[in-house]
Amino acid sequence: MPYDHRNTARRTLALALAATGCCAVLAGCGASQAAPPAGKAQEATQGESGTQSRPPFASAPAAPSAPRTTHAPPAAQGSGSLAGKTIVIDPGHNSGNFRHSTEINQKVNIGTNRKECDTTGTSTDAGYTEASFTSDVSHRLRDLLTARGAKVVLTHDGDRPWGPCIDERARIGNAARADAVVSVHADGSAVGHRGFHVILPAKVQAGAADTAKIVGPSRTLGERIADRFARATGTSPANYIGSGTGLDVRDDLGGLNLSTVPKVFVECGNMRDPKDAQLLTSATWRQKAAQGLADGIATYLKG
Repeated sequence: MPYDHRNTARRTLALALAATGCCAVLAGCGASQAAPPAGKAQEATQGESGTQSRPPFASAPAAPSAPRTTHAPPAAQGSGSLAGKTIVIDPGHNSGNFRHSTEINQKVNIGTNRKECDTTGTSTDAGYTEASFTSDVSHRLRDLLTARGAKVVLTHDGDRPWGPCIDERARIGNAARADAVVSVHADGSAVGHRGFHVILPAKVQAGAADTAKIVGPSRTLGERIADRFARATGTSPANYIGSGTGLDVRDDLGGLNLSTVPKVFVECGNMRDPKDAQLLTSATWRQKAAQGLADGIATYLKG
């Protein structure tokens, strides 16, 4: 889940998250994770996009083995060439954030106010972290888009110990003059809350934030992704947000507020629901998720 959570009664859920004690390293990410004290209850903190976020630990929770496997990207599947297009993929959170609570708790300017640099993200009950999930799906998405001829930029790829902060993530997309930016996340809501949703930027004009020019194209991008994501994964829009549309407009996310190019956040499912968690921890399903994202992006860029 992105980490600036909206502080409303509708979104605030206190979760007691427990971690197991094995260690996992995500292929291509290079960051290992060590478990916090077993059985220690943790309060949820606000984060950039989702409804719940795991607070910073001195060390990361354990993650069961869910390695990324290398897949030969399929053909373009009728989506056309993306040659000449630049797409920025923003893997939500960073596995190293667990070891850098001081750094990620520092507040940055998001135009409307100040928010924490980043958060650790959420995890499944078994300890599969959102950061591991987002890195895996982002790599798969990169491969699919590159196969279609696009230039793909990742905001981070195991090349830094923590972060980047939300304001820097926005600047990376802006500097790349991206045709589209997609921030990949998974939510941390209540059990029974299922499905995906796409977060769209609201019209914000305050301080350094001015989304007036990207609200329209970002909505179109989000609508295309929601449609193709549902087709590819066979999952439904969230039953707890967006009134069944799979779309949610937010004005409190630095990653959207500071963007000057079309950008959306995608919450691929709810890691705190056992049924959704079963999907999110499946390599086969994650490939479908990446396919849906790629198809949605390609459809948007074709116009």
